[in-house]
Amino acid sequence: MSPLPGPHSIRARYTAAAAGFSLLILGVLGVTVDLATRYRIQEDIFGQAERVASQWSAAARGGVVPRRIPAYPPADLVQIVNSRQRVLNASGRASATVPLSRLRPPPNNRFQRRIECGGAGSCVLLKAIRLTPDTDSGVVYAGIREPDLLATHRLDYLVVAGIGLITAVVAWMAWMLVGRTLRPVEGIRARISEITVSDLSLRVPVPPGRDELTQLATTVNHTLGQLESAVEEQRRFASTTSHELRTPITGLRMQLEESLHYPDDVDPQETIRAALATTGRLEAIVDDLLQLARLRAADPVPPEEIDLGELVAAEVKAQPCRVPARVRAPAGLRISGSRMQLIRVMANLLTNAQRHAESSVEITVAPVDDGVAVTVADDGLGIPPAHRERVFERFVRLDDGRRRDPGGTGLGLAISRDIARAHHGTLRVADSQRGATFVLWLPLMDSLR
Repeated sequence: MSPLPGPHSIRARYTAAAAGFSLLILGVLGVTVDLATRYRIQEDIFGQAERVASQWSAAARGGVVPRRIPAYPPADLVQIVNSRQRVLNASGRASATVPLSRLRPPPNNRFQRRIECGGAGSCVLLKAIRLTPDTDSGVVYAGIREPDLLATHRLDYLVVAGIGLITAVVAWMAWMLVGRTLRPVEGIRARISEITVSDLSLRVPVPPGRDELTQLATTVNHTLGQLESAVEEQRRFASTTSHELRTPITGLRMQLEESLHYPDDVDPQETIRAALATTGRLEAIVDDLLQLARLRAADPVPPEEIDLGELVAAEVKAQPCRVPARVRAPAGLRISGSRMQLIRVMANLLTNAQRHAESSVEITVAPVDDGVAVTVADDGLGIPPAHRERVFERFVRLDDGRRRDPGGTGLGLAISRDIARAHHGTLRVADSQRGATFVLWLPLMDSLR
């Protein structure tokens, strides 16, 4: 991962968000701490000044105050001032002529605080106590110089420095934690960038644990596996399709070239009939391929309500019968789907049964497991268990099928299974004592709601 990601980096955004949030919280907390510290220091100073002022107030009322008031740090500024703002008594550090303040508490509020600041920028926190409620009463002032922590911006600087340090630590921790969290994502991204259509065998690394990144990597690998299988299937399909199309095209070309090079030895009518037959097989293959493409593309087809028993009975009547076909299809079993596609399935199954049957075909429609099953059974040679899944592959035709229908495409059962899956159903070959039995299962309308 780049040490300095751009502004669109998740790592940078989360780090900036964590730093900004912590700066906001710490800013509010810092202002609170600053104000609380100032308030606490001032309260302590005013408390000390009040104790000293109260002591000399009592002494002044008793008339036992010396000219030079002894005072000790920190409350070393003490004055007793009469009603005409004349200093009567003062401590050694206080002025003997200039009062500390012009504040004169009223009779009903004899104790008052004041912060007096001189021209040089130094301030004094003092307590003023009126000696008596009388009009000509004097005032005792006891003051303490403002400490450097309050007089300068030292406290503010300390708070700002603390906020900056903590914010930097939070940002660094967020940077490291997000970077460590996203490190597997970088590995996944790097591996995905190496994957190409020509080589889908690579898989992304799965980080240890059971968190969301592990689930993401597992899902990506599962998707890559499915994609690899789909691409391989498409490649096999393209190869098989090319082979199946090349055979009739080669035959057609040979017939036409033979008619062109040997006009006296070739009957034109026979060549045309053979070419038309080959063209018909090519057209059937192309039509089936288009049908498969439409089904795989999952083009949305508006569903309709279908009585499957009536559809099967009507299709059995419409199909040409080489052998008798017995059908048991009760009405009332309704499904939702495409009528034309289901007719195509039934036509494929009935044609396949008529092709392989020896003497009869049986078609049964019955409810099974919240759905309806259509069973098409013939009394032919049947399908060996080893080939019961192969018959649903594209262009797969068993020897008996090639013998009975040389012009088939080998796509009918593959198309039928895709249609069944598109209708949330199944199509399989079931066990039977004789012949082949195909079972088409489709869910009833009530089970889809």
